[in-house]
Amino acid sequence: MKTNLHYIIVSITLIFTCFLTSVIAQNNDKDKFVVVLDAGHGGHDSGNLGSGYKEKEIALKIVLAVGNELKKNSDIEVIYTRKTDTFVTLRGRAKIANDANADLFVSVHCNAHNSSAHGTETFVLGLHANQRNFEIAKKENEVIFLEADHEKHYEGFDPNSPESHIGLTLMQEEYLDQSIKLARLIEDSFKFKRKRNSRGVKQAGFWVLHNTYMPSVLVETGFLTYKKEGAYLNSKNGQSKMASSIIEAILEYKKSLDQNVGENIYNDSASNADDLSNEKELIYQNITFKVQIAASSRDLEPKSYNFNGLSEISKEKVGTLYKYYYGNTSDLNKIRRLETVAKQKGYTTGFVVAFKDGVQINLSEALKTSTN
Repeated sequence: MKTNLHYIIVSITLIFTCFLTSVIAQNNDKDKFVVVLDAGHGGHDSGNLGSGYKEKEIALKIVLAVGNELKKNSDIEVIYTRKTDTFVTLRGRAKIANDANADLFVSVHCNAHNSSAHGTETFVLGLHANQRNFEIAKKENEVIFLEADHEKHYEGFDPNSPESHIGLTLMQEEYLDQSIKLARLIEDSFKFKRKRNSRGVKQAGFWVLHNTYMPSVLVETGFLTYKKEGAYLNSKNGQSKMASSIIEAILEYKKSLDQNVGENIYNDSASNADDLSNEKELIYQNITFKVQIAASSRDLEPKSYNFNGLSEISKEKVGTLYKYYYGNTSDLNKIRRLETVAKQKGYTTGFVVAFKDGVQINLSEALKTSTN
């Protein structure tokens, strides 16, 4: 009996220890900023072959260089969708990012065109603004046809159909502002630090971005079909420089998430922060305006000491991020004044957002409603 009791106690102890270890491991993982790096194409999908170079090889080398540098930061965890010349389905790439509960998804590609087009482009998910953007998305999405049973796995999505691309935007919409922010940082680094020709931040219907539930971008590092640019991207120097821009942008993006959040800075003049003028009210019926001042992976109490002395702070969890807001009013003039106050307090990237019945809507849509 004692033997059995001893066995039971040991078993329970082991199970409890394993449980604690698992919980601790999960908590440790959550403390890290998770970046999923996706090298486009791979295996029997070579991508484009402009000027005789292979997109799949160049994308992989850039991604590995980015990952190796990011891993030097103890608070960043890097996950690759592929580290070798293997074929990974689009749904498989998205699943890797979602299962990792990633904070960022960055997909790297090389462009192609039957013209002298050249330069970098970074895409976020959205309606294709023109036929050119649609053609790029169509080209990248056509990898679906290389997969067995693609009709089953992609629920009737047709890469050749503009209507299919329109439907992609809905699920990623809530991460669009963060995605655009990262895309802009990448393109600015390409343009100003690497002196590359930047074609800007664009929106298009990429399936892999649609199915990742976190801020996501797809980077076209240049055109292999433009001989000079193809040679640059195929060189070790070119790959290193393109990787450096992506690294810098990711680190700057991460820094911005926690900027002015939780620094426990209290300004004695904060009591005057809400000392607003008596400007005429401009009330929008059934609309609530707020100033979004930060989006962070950190869960903070909405107290003034966490937000540079600003009062009337609220927060909302969206995916893996916490969005923090300042103010709560139906008066457009008041929220504009609060936006100014927030920027004076250091939240220079703050912007006005609108809610109707507790759901965030486009500001332009809110301003179309009637006023008192």
